[in-house]
Amino acid sequence: MSGSPTFSKSEITASLVRAKQERKISFEELGKAIGRDEVAVAAIFYGQHHASREDIVGLAKALNIDENLLSSQLSDFPDRGSGVEMPPKEPLIYRLYEIVQNYGQAYRAVMNEKYVMHRPSPFGFNI
Repeated sequence: MSGSPTFSKSEITASLVRAKQERKISFEELGKAIGRDEVAVAAIFYGQHHASREDIVGLAKALNIDENLLSSQLSDFPDRGSGVEMPPKEPLIYRLYEIVQNYGQAYRAVMNEKYVMHRPSPFGFNI
């Protein structure tokens, strides 16, 4: 065991959101500050996307958070797909779920055609 403190995803998210609110900065502004898309930044906040060393350094600076603390909080592997009950109950997330249910095959066909069967990152294309 490393002796590092452990943090729950909800504690990490709460501390990041609190720092973001205190700095009055948007996900878009944070994304520009660290060279990432705003959705990727939000995904890091919610434990759904890996934070690189550069991301941690940039977020620590932009949010005025101790870099070592942030590193200990974000060094875990992302926990993609967790935190959402299925089917989702939150209205916006449910609508997105509905889009995948109703149009998933169509998006897949178009993306296969455009990306020649390569699996693109969800942050690398626009819908």
